[in-house]
Order: sequence, then C-alpha cells, then structure tokens
Amino acid sequence: MTKHVNLRLPDDVHAMAAAAAAADDRSLNSWLISVVRRAAEPGGAPDCLGRDSATPAPLRGRGSSSRP
Repeated sequence: MTKHVNLRLPDDVHAMAAAAAAADDRSLNSWLISVVRRAAEPGGAPDCLGRDSATPAPLRGRGSSSRP
C-alpha cells in the first residue's frame, strides 16, 4: 500500500534533490523515499541530511497559519 503526500519544496531544495536523485540514477520520488526511510529508521539522523541546524523549522499547529 502507498500513501500520497503533497510536499512543497523551495526551488533551490527541489533542484538539489533532483540533482542528487539523478546522480544516484533514481527518480526524485524514489530518492525522496530512501531519504525519508533512512531518517525515520531508529537511530536515523535527519540532521545529517544537510539540514541547516542553525535555522529552526517553522512552528506548526493551531493558530500558526498565516492564512486568513
């Protein structure tokens, strides 16, 4: 079984991910699955995937949307 997820990526992140996927001779979808799978495994290290740890992720939850 598979689930569909809409993922919004900034243009620069999309370009980097597409280049990494091409260098690995994979589709972008297949490459993203492998990255998420590695990060989600016990002991996986999502911070080692190139995320800039100095920039905190935006907070999510009730009342955090900037939409009216």
